[in-house]
Amino acid sequence: MGQGRVLLLSNGHGEDLSGALIASALQRRGVTVRALPLVGHGEPYRQRGIAVLGRTRAFSTGGLGFTSLAGQVRELLEGQTLHVILQLARLRRRSRGVDLVVAVGDVVAVLGGWLSGRPAAVYLVAYSSHYEGRLRLPWPCGWLLRRRRFAAIWARDRFSGEDLSGQLRRPVHFLGNPFLDAVLTGANPALPRIDEGWSQRLLLLPGSRLPEAQHNLALMLELLPRLASRLQRPQQLRVSAALVGGLTAAAIQQLAAPLGWEPAAAAGGGRGLRHRCGLELELVWSGFAAQLAAADLVLAMAGTASEQAVGLGKPVLQLVGRGPQFTAGFADAQRRLLGPAVFAADEEPGSPACLEATAALGADLLQRLADPGQGPALRRQWASAAAERIGVGGGSERLAAAIMELLQYP
Repeated sequence: MGQGRVLLLSNGHGEDLSGALIASALQRRGVTVRALPLVGHGEPYRQRGIAVLGRTRAFSTGGLGFTSLAGQVRELLEGQTLHVILQLARLRRRSRGVDLVVAVGDVVAVLGGWLSGRPAAVYLVAYSSHYEGRLRLPWPCGWLLRRRRFAAIWARDRFSGEDLSGQLRRPVHFLGNPFLDAVLTGANPALPRIDEGWSQRLLLLPGSRLPEAQHNLALMLELLPRLASRLQRPQQLRVSAALVGGLTAAAIQQLAAPLGWEPAAAAGGGRGLRHRCGLELELVWSGFAAQLAAADLVLAMAGTASEQAVGLGKPVLQLVGRGPQFTAGFADAQRRLLGPAVFAADEEPGSPACLEATAALGADLLQRLADPGQGPALRRQWASAAAERIGVGGGSERLAAAIMELLQYP
């Protein structure tokens, strides 16, 4: 095998992030890296200076249409299915001269690694044995992964690695999850707290895909006054929302006004909203790692960001929406994947009863976290679950080192 030319394939927003972190670690080692995001624009690659091949497109489902029939139909109508097929068809030409193809994602990325005609490795970040106790790989993923073309396979957790090693009859290793490194690097939990009168922090994660993230935020804005009514001192709860750039302040104000929210200066001097119940919400478009590190509780309608929160030992309160990503089925699968740190109300998604029950659950979690006896014990429990389900930091470097071994030793 030649030296130093790698092509990263990924199919999804979270997969792009993990792929970009691996690519950055490889570049620091002198490897020439290019990326081919099969779904979306691949912004995580561009943000880190990784060359992106070909034309890219973003779609409303973000590659997650498979979670519902409506999402599958939407992907067909928007042309996403055809786009992915065309990307795969061009792979052999685009991978000429490449020493190794690294697939990040699910069966689509694995299929891309196979179609490239080059030696390949795969990081199966989209699959876990925690979902059902035994991983059922979709056809033809299992058959492909038994082929010699795949020089290495890496799982997203230790349990999955052990399960797949038995199923595939070859070693499948767990080296960590690069997406955790994105929130460990540059995180600054020393944000203003008690000295400004705040006793606890709640972080909202409405997701990264538009227009779903906008609908999710509206649902969260309906929930927050219900939460405030259940708190003894709601003015001591600092609430912020981590937002994607496409969700503008003007769009937020438009959706917030009918729900009783009005523009206001946030505690840090930035943009915010204030509700007539007295609760304030800070709108944040940067510094996600620091915001997450400082949070006591996370209210989430997100995929990778929720996994990052659990990886930091944070409790996650789910609020199920209309999708196409964060549906009831997706949320249920996420709870099975991430374990005891994820909570959800058992009511009809989006209903007033669900909002009331979620608010009650959120207030109970905040109260338990503030308790001097329960709080530390819960945090230790969630930290232990984080190590088991997500792993520890440094996954990007460990995967890059494993790739270097494949490049140097055919």
